[in-house]
Amino acid sequence: MDYLWTPWRYQYVTNVGVPVACIFCEAAADPNRDRDHLVIYRGARNLVMLNRFPYTSGHVMVVPYEHVSSLEAAAIETLEELIRLAQLAEKHLRAVYRPDGLNLGFNIGQSAGAGIAGHIHMHALPRWTGDTSFMTSIGETRVLPEDLETSWKRLHTAFGAEPLKKIDSR
Repeated sequence: MDYLWTPWRYQYVTNVGVPVACIFCEAAADPNRDRDHLVIYRGARNLVMLNRFPYTSGHVMVVPYEHVSSLEAAAIETLEELIRLAQLAEKHLRAVYRPDGLNLGFNIGQSAGAGIAGHIHMHALPRWTGDTSFMTSIGETRVLPEDLETSWKRLHTAFGAEPLKKIDSR
């Protein structure tokens, strides 16, 4: 019999429904602990961080500093930078992980699947042909070949090599 150890998920599965502080606001407010918060890049209005409970290796989120629950409530400057950071995330995820494709998207509201429903964030995940195996389909278990520390180092290095360019304000 094989065993799959995913100790980082224990915190997630044992705290479902327990009210917690907004992890995105905590990460935004504490740039001195970026590694602890899994932040790999900071823009002027958004940050990019690893998902602590990823669906795939390299699963990142683009998160506004402002705590808003909808795209409508976010400042236009925040949304412009958010999509530009998603573009940068796509570039770096392709370079680092060489996926066959990517999933990018929002889950807005708890009923739509948002784990942190009060604070919008965009997911970006590398995907590979055939990465949905019997483990995911039948066993509802994901097998991740890379730990979060390794993902953080690889993506922090990639993002640090190319800062976000300023918007041309013509």
